[in-house]
Amino acid sequence: PSQTVTGNFAKVIHGLNANQLTDQVIQRSKRMILDTLGVGLLGTSTEVCQKVTQYSKIYSSDLSSTIWGHLDFRLPPLYAAFVNGVAVHSMDFDDTWHPATHPSGAVLSAVIALSEAFPQKKKISGLDLLLAFNVGIEVQGRLLQFSREAKNIPKRFHPPAVVGTMGSAAACAKLLALDQLECKNALAIAASYAGAPLANAATQIKPLHVGNAAKHGLEAACLALQGLEGNKQILDMESGMGAFYTDYNPQTLPTLQSYPWLLDQQDVAIKRFPAHLATHWVADAASSVRRKLVESSENLLPLDKIEKVILKVPEVKYVNRPSPASEHEARHSFQFVACSALLDGSMSVQSFSTENVHRPALQELLCKTQLEHPPDNTPSFDSLYCEVSIILEDGNMISDRCTTFYGHWRKPLKKEDLEKKFQSNALGILPAEAVEGIVETVYNLEKVEDCSVL
Repeated sequence: PSQTVTGNFAKVIHGLNANQLTDQVIQRSKRMILDTLGVGLLGTSTEVCQKVTQYSKIYSSDLSSTIWGHLDFRLPPLYAAFVNGVAVHSMDFDDTWHPATHPSGAVLSAVIALSEAFPQKKKISGLDLLLAFNVGIEVQGRLLQFSREAKNIPKRFHPPAVVGTMGSAAACAKLLALDQLECKNALAIAASYAGAPLANAATQIKPLHVGNAAKHGLEAACLALQGLEGNKQILDMESGMGAFYTDYNPQTLPTLQSYPWLLDQQDVAIKRFPAHLATHWVADAASSVRRKLVESSENLLPLDKIEKVILKVPEVKYVNRPSPASEHEARHSFQFVACSALLDGSMSVQSFSTENVHRPALQELLCKTQLEHPPDNTPSFDSLYCEVSIILEDGNMISDRCTTFYGHWRKPLKKEDLEKKFQSNALGILPAEAVEGIVETVYNLEKVEDCSVL
């Protein structure tokens, strides 16, 4: 049993320590934490977050954790993790990794909520939080590497609902200092909570996937601490984690001596606007086409002279939405993002407001837009490209292609742009001094003695 993949994972989760965090892992994870806090704070203003917040008020407990952006009430850690996780993904504005998942929301929401529930005499340091967070990220990345099909944009289920739940459980197990047997049980319990069909993408339900992953992982670790037992080989079996992947091929992890973190090898993508990651290639290409079009048309967009808009993108069915009717559908529409970027020159949070989704000029452009799926354009966040072509009435064509957008792991956001994104997201929710305090605290997290200051 000690040689099983599940046992090996439990050993690594239990055995990793803060001394093994590299400088690059710490720096990258602090960027992820800052970004996730910002999009989570912004997400508290959304309708879906307000609904789950209201729902969660029915629960009460002697233990309580902060709901981000709220001073008026607190919730038990489980439901604080749920609400904050929903907030993080409520606008599809959170980070994305490769193979495809949103790694930070489920883990950070859970460990922050759990860290607040510890008694005063057992303070959780910023380094404790960083270690638990990175254990949760690592487990997600390793599980995704056990499947070739996971490298493509998903078709059947939303990955954070599966690997995010497992990552949350691993992170909380680390924070609770579970032993190896308890870590196995936490993973087994979490696996029975995992999964959400992709059919709920582009609806108000999709953010619940991250909220549930945070909540269920935390609950799994707490139940394991109580002695609840599950299958000790959950990561080894076709009927365990293999149930989610047709080509599941688990491997043991590297030895604990000089452990190689995946985050050291593979950075995350941090989004500049709140929409499905694949649309970010479209936005950059369309913005470039607009610049060329305006330059050749005396600084005016010749909307009436555009005959056709052609988008060469990978075949991703749930991001092919020619007539999006809501903000959630617009966030999952190649066509909407291309037309918005052509009209405005860039994308922002406001691009997805009801007024902008339904404006006549955009509807007119949508009617002229068609998708093409070149056979070399694979649906992988590591290799896809987008080409936008405008065909004018006179037969002229203006095109541009994006192979790596700004914010992708190959072209990461500069520090000042990451901070601007965080400040822009957080300032509508918190006072300026609190916003600056969060930035300073996150940047110095490994030196913070009590992370409850966050």
